[in-house]
Amino acid sequence: MNDTILNDRQKQMLNILEGKGSLSRLEITKLLSGKKLISRITAIRDLNNLIDQNLIMQAGSARAKVYSLEKTNPLLKFIDIENYFKNDMDNRNAKPSFDNDVFKNLTNLFLNKEIVFWNDSSKEFKFRITNLDKSIYKRELERFVIEFSWKSAQIEGNTYDLLETETLFTQNIEAKGHSHEEAVMLINHKKAFDTILKNKESFKELNFTDVIQLHGVLTKNLISSGIRSQNIELGNNLKKIIDVINKTAFPPEKALIASSMIAYLQPFADGNKRTARTLANAILLAYDYFPLSYRNVDVNEYRRSLLLFYEQNNLFYLKKMFTDQLKFALDNYFRLN
Repeated sequence: MNDTILNDRQKQMLNILEGKGSLSRLEITKLLSGKKLISRITAIRDLNNLIDQNLIMQAGSARAKVYSLEKTNPLLKFIDIENYFKNDMDNRNAKPSFDNDVFKNLTNLFLNKEIVFWNDSSKEFKFRITNLDKSIYKRELERFVIEFSWKSAQIEGNTYDLLETETLFTQNIEAKGHSHEEAVMLINHKKAFDTILKNKESFKELNFTDVIQLHGVLTKNLISSGIRSQNIELGNNLKKIIDVINKTAFPPEKALIASSMIAYLQPFADGNKRTARTLANAILLAYDYFPLSYRNVDVNEYRRSLLLFYEQNNLFYLKKMFTDQLKFALDNYFRLN
């Protein structure tokens, strides 16, 4: 997620614009803390970086040019995650439980230029799949499943490394020094992906049973499946999430909602996050988009991004990670050369 990193000046600029509204470049630089006024070139570079990251917008031209925060979905407001987690839990004003108000903003999560990028990547994915030799495609798919399963399990605390995971999948040999349950967790990821590939079209229109069964495959021989304590409210909210996903037109938006909201709701006793990630990939594949492996994601960064969504219903970092993983997939999977 390197392109989500902002320097201190850029963070200050965002805070200034949040408090003051529209300002010129010179007005912004004068309000920056520090003894030395930054140069015009530095200020322009910082402001352009914020524009590129869809955090601010500009209006006017020449000397009349002003900058303001991008008018975006409330779920995507920028929060300085480093400063946020410097505060103790008691001082973060975190939401105490699942907030149903989040449903009001689960629309228009992608800007037009982001939609173009995702759709262009889908065309590229279909082109690669069509033109790859079948044996190479099979090998690449196996590699993706290994890498996704390894990272998804690692996020859950699994201690297998990538090579041990590959050996488990290809030779059915469990690694020494690890519990049998860790091997089961990994194999369950593989079986879940097999299920997805065999039933690809069914994930275009989700139903309650699809999600329950996918969770069942991911947690088989680890925990009992089904909604936690047969909780009626959890079941109803899960159905509501599924309904929102089905009514959403843009497939990557469907997948983002699935990956964040099922993890947030936590309808199951365990396995919520892995179900959310796997379901999101099922949706992407159903509509011919690259699946996301999370291979190069920092586990603690992922957890903090998810925790920020739990506590503040802020999707900024999860969405950014989602798009960064698409860029990673473009560079690393199903390549023709």
